[in-house]
Formats: sequence, structure tokens, C-alpha cells
Amino acid sequence: MSMEQHMNGQSPETDLRNLSKFCQAVTDGLPLEESAERFIHEAMEVIIDEAVKKATDVKEKVCEWQSPEQLKELLDLELKDGGESDSKILQRCKNAIRYSVKTSHPRFFNQLFAGMEPYSMVASFIIEAVKTSLYTYEVAPVFTLMEDAVLKKMMELIGWDEGGDGIFNPGGSMSNMYAVNLARYRLCPNIKEVGLYDAPRLVMFTSQEGHYSISKAAGLLGFGTKNVYVVPCDNRGKMIPLALEEKIQLARSEGAVPLLVNATAGTTVFGAFDPVDKIADICELHSLWLHVDACWGGAALLSSAHKHLLKGIHRADSVAWNPHKMLMASLQCSAFLVRDKMGLLQRCHSAKASYLFQQDKFYDVSYDTGDKSVQCSRKPDAFKFWLMWKALGSTELERRVDKALAMARYLAQEVKKREGFRLLMEPEYANVCFWYVPPALRDIPDGPELWRKLHTHYRHQACFSASCSGLLQVAPVVKERMMKTGSMMIGYQTHGDKPNFFRMVVINPQVSKEDLDFVLNEIHNLGKDLR
Repeated sequence: MSMEQHMNGQSPETDLRNLSKFCQAVTDGLPLEESAERFIHEAMEVIIDEAVKKATDVKEKVCEWQSPEQLKELLDLELKDGGESDSKILQRCKNAIRYSVKTSHPRFFNQLFAGMEPYSMVASFIIEAVKTSLYTYEVAPVFTLMEDAVLKKMMELIGWDEGGDGIFNPGGSMSNMYAVNLARYRLCPNIKEVGLYDAPRLVMFTSQEGHYSISKAAGLLGFGTKNVYVVPCDNRGKMIPLALEEKIQLARSEGAVPLLVNATAGTTVFGAFDPVDKIADICELHSLWLHVDACWGGAALLSSAHKHLLKGIHRADSVAWNPHKMLMASLQCSAFLVRDKMGLLQRCHSAKASYLFQQDKFYDVSYDTGDKSVQCSRKPDAFKFWLMWKALGSTELERRVDKALAMARYLAQEVKKREGFRLLMEPEYANVCFWYVPPALRDIPDGPELWRKLHTHYRHQACFSASCSGLLQVAPVVKERMMKTGSMMIGYQTHGDKPNFFRMVVINPQVSKEDLDFVLNEIHNLGKDLR
């Protein structure tokens, strides 16, 4: 081994493999650049065949379940000194797709995102090919203007006629954290420089159905999770305004300073919408920042039939909205919007990095939006929403929302018709929650005994693997069986004193009534032997 090879950490074998790869390109009459281009073309064919066509074909499996140890073996995860041939890398691409969950499949109902949006997906490809970052206009001129245009349109839908400010960021949790940080900065701007030492005990309020990111924000930003007051909800999962008022009074009596109320438009489990208008009245009375987490439910603003669910959202100080959920933009696509137009977002997060945000540039530096963000590098996610919106128009986006909610109501009606299925509550949005009761339990009347049997363990006659034998639960067993057969994917959970129930989320416009009928039939087929 030569000294140069030793310094580069390369073995002669590695050099020979790399040289062989280069020589192969030359003998094929191709420079190395054309070889790379050929690989990209071949990889795109794999993506179209495996991740687009097959992944959206209802006749294909939603997933090919493997245990972690089995999957480690199949994927050959070890990273080595030498590289592999393009043909082997293409096979690894196929394997990565094959063993991934097909979230675009018509029978995937497990999360608050689903389906394949072709225009948004193409935008994602372009973003990766262009490979830029949204901090200054000079390095991302196209995407800077597109983000501004999308944010303005979203503000218009919210009802902020005079505009506002905003930014796209990696996920709704981050948007909620932005809201907390901005609210604190508005009340106590010195905290940015001097820290928490002289700050009062600031507290926030969220419903018992609110997203856990509010508690995470409290922990990350130094509030402390015990300074998040949890407000009770009614039996449909909506925050009770009177209970909010009581919690605010309680906090004050304990010497705390109320700061922010987080209202939810579309809760994760039930799809419930807090009464934003009534909550806004309370926030105005007590001079509190009102943030609306509309990550899931914001899409209803596009529907003339359903926008009433967010009545009063125009009174919010800030809004989180994820187009990658109901509207199906490619992950991630999350907007944080703030009603302030006086640069609060910029002042709160600005670090004035002189190598990026020079004030003597030859163009209007107000288009250098990166200092509003807590990130430096930031993907142009708004392009994924912009291109899709351009292609479909607001009318088609509205139709998608309306269809999803109509299909959810169809499913709820079918649940009520079928023996052995119990609807938890009528859906307000696209979340449909229900129990499946196996035949062996159907003679037990509604009440504590039935709920105990649904939730506690009991024996069944057969299972798909030896590990399933013994004492098991209904929903977890049905979920295990559907995953191992690959027939579909839906979620389950407990809630309060309620035993495990299934939560179906209907989003994908490719979903048909036949698909929803299949789900109920399949749950019965997978669980009818449980007792």
C-alpha cells in the first residue's frame, strides 16, 4: 500500500474496484457522468414500477411484515469500505420499497396522511434535484417567491384579510413550538437575550385531546411540562370553554402568568374541533395568545360545506396547518402562520448571520426569509403544495376534502348496520372510531363486563403464528393479523376508560366504498375466532 493510499484510508482492493467501475464506463463508451445519468434513469423506472404502480394497486399488499431481526438480515445494513455495482444498488432500492409500508395503498388508513399525490411527488423530485435551501433569495429565488405566494393564499383562507407572516417548517410539532416561542417573546422580549432568570412563571393551556407537542414545547423551551394546564373536554373531545376559564383563574391564584391557549381544529383521535370562537373570547378577555393547531383540520377551510368547523379561526394569533395530511402533499409540508405583520417572527428568531443576511445586497433583502426560522438549512416544502395547487385548483382540493368526509360518513353508517361493530361516536371529520365485538362476546349486554372483556385478555382458537397462542386482546390481535397478511393497515388504541377501539382515517380519494366494506369484512374475518 502506498503512503497516499494509506493517508486516504483506501486499500488496494478498494482502488481496484473503483478503477474497474471507471474502466467499465469507459469500455461502454460512456463518460462517468453519463453512467450516473443512466443509473438515475434506471432508478426512476424502479420507483415508478415499485413505489408508484404497485404501491397504489389494491391487489398488492399494504406491507410485507418482517421482524426487526429478519429485516436486518434481508437488508444487509452493514456499511463497508468498498462500493457496490449499480445493479446491486438498484436491487437494494427495490428491497427498500418492497419492505416499506405502502402508505399510498387504498387500504392504508393508519395515520393522518395517506395516498399518492402525483404533482406534489414530482415537486419533491425537483426539490431533491435542484438541491437548494430556503434562507436567502439569492440561492433560492423561485422557491422563496412560491413560499410567499402559498402562505398568502393560506392566510386568505384563514380570514386574515390584512395578511400576516409565516414560514414552512419540518412538521406540525415544530409549528406549535414556534407559536409558544413567539407568544413568550411578545410578552417577555428580554428572554431572548437574558434567558429565563428574571421571567415570571409562564403557563399555557391545552385540551386533554390536544397534541403532545405542546408538552414537548414546554419541556424544550424551559417552561416545564407541569406548567401546561390540561383543560377538560366534553364527550365529543372538544375543549370546554368554561373549564378553560376556570383553569386560567386557577393558574392566576397560584401566582402564575397565563400566556397561551392552544385550541385544536381536528384532534388526532376523534377529529374533534374545539369551539375556537368562544375560546377567542376568553383569550381576548385575558390578553392571551390564541394558537390554533389546525394541522389536521385546516383543510376544511377549503370546503364551503365544512369550513364552519373552524369558525373563529381568523381571530387566532397563530395557526399550524399541515397540507401533507388531508390535502395529501408529499411529506413533509407544514406551515406556521402568524397574524402579526410587524416582524415579530423575524425579531424573535433573528441571529443576523453576516455571511448570509447582508443588508447591503443589490436586491430587496426582505425576500431573505431565513432569519425568521430557527433552522439554517430549510427545504422548499411549499413548492410541493404550490405545484399541486396549480395543477388541481382550489375546486378540486375542495372536492377531495368533501369526498373524504363523505366516505367517513359512509363508513360510520356501515359500522352501525353491522352485527358485532359498535360506533364510538358520529364522526365530525374523517376519523371513524369503532369497536369490533367477536361473536363469542355478542350476548353480553353493554356495560362494564363487556368493556372489561374487550380490553382484557382472553383465549382464541387459532392464530397465524405460534407466538400468538395464549392470552391476547381483540384489537391488538386483529392488528397483528392484518399486518402479517398485508391486507390493510388501520390503528387502534385505548382512550380514557374506553377499551381498545379501531381508529380509521379516510383521506385517499382512491378509496372506494368497496375498500371500506372490505375493511369491515376483513376485521371480522381476522377476529371472529376470538373469545
